[in-house]
Amino acid sequence: MGSLATERTIVGWAATDPSGILSPYTYTLRNPGPEDIFIKVLCCGICHTDIHQVKNDLGMSHYPMVPGHEVVGEVLEVGSAVASYQVGDVVGVGAVVGCCRDCRPCKSDNEQYCNKKIWSYNDVYTDGKPTQGGFAESMVVNQKFVVKIPDGMSPEQAAPLLCAGVTVYSPLKHFGLKQSGLRGAILGLGGVGHMGVKIAKAMGHHVAVISSSDKKREEALEHLGADEYLVSSDAAKMQEFADSLDYIIDTVPVFHPLEPYLSLLKLDGKLILMGVINTPLQFVTPVVMLGEYFSFILLAKSHKDQILFLLSFGVHVNTCAVSTCSFCSPIINHVIDCFITRRKTTLPLNLATICVES
Repeated sequence: MGSLATERTIVGWAATDPSGILSPYTYTLRNPGPEDIFIKVLCCGICHTDIHQVKNDLGMSHYPMVPGHEVVGEVLEVGSAVASYQVGDVVGVGAVVGCCRDCRPCKSDNEQYCNKKIWSYNDVYTDGKPTQGGFAESMVVNQKFVVKIPDGMSPEQAAPLLCAGVTVYSPLKHFGLKQSGLRGAILGLGGVGHMGVKIAKAMGHHVAVISSSDKKREEALEHLGADEYLVSSDAAKMQEFADSLDYIIDTVPVFHPLEPYLSLLKLDGKLILMGVINTPLQFVTPVVMLGEYFSFILLAKSHKDQILFLLSFGVHVNTCAVSTCSFCSPIINHVIDCFITRRKTTLPLNLATICVES
């Protein structure tokens, strides 16, 4: 095992203002401790949350900010108290890199619900140093917040599972929606929606995609394997789907009414809200009360065991379909722009993985 050195100076790609444009930024990693792992970043996925953060959509951004929380890297050095990882391992890092370890969620391995959790970027570590994410050369991460990437899974395939994938898998597991034969719908076909279709189909569900237009019909049906495609403005088709779904995973990251979708659920059907929205939710309460629907808002992350299972699951069912590009400023800003506008491009729109060049 290698032992960790003192803090290092590295280069990442940072936003410096709400324009969200990324440019090279030199900074020092925090001082490593005995439980820390020094990771060379191999690739990092782009999540819509990264867009919200670099553009200060939620009003909580601090600059300069290096985004990225779907990180896959190679272990270069480990601390003296690290026992489960060794130099050369390929590992993943998600959205959380610290917690108090004393509260009830922490003691039950649900540290994502800790009131003192530390996000992988746009946060402050216990030593007062700002956290920076995976759009960078390397990271220092506590071993508790690292997962081993299974043999047979490429880094660029694993990266989106660390956020988009587990965001979908976690509520399906939590609410007992894993059994084959269920009927579900994915509302919105962005990155999380893409993973929702793939994972639900791998579980044996009948999956419909609901979108605001017909633009993604081919992608949903032919490329992702969805069973049906529903345009939300098609009143007749929406009526056909009434009282037919066991669940809807709502991934839309902008304001939208909920009532049209609640009527599609069966008795005790579940509306699972996954999209990050900076405006209040809006629905008429009798629609929920009289329909006996369960509506949930979930933190879009899960604990380590679920991430490990999903990574193993992904090896066997090929849940990811991603494209990659190198880590240089013109390309990464182009990818982010296309990610937002959904413009046609040779680069990925839904699941983008940025690979760091050696």
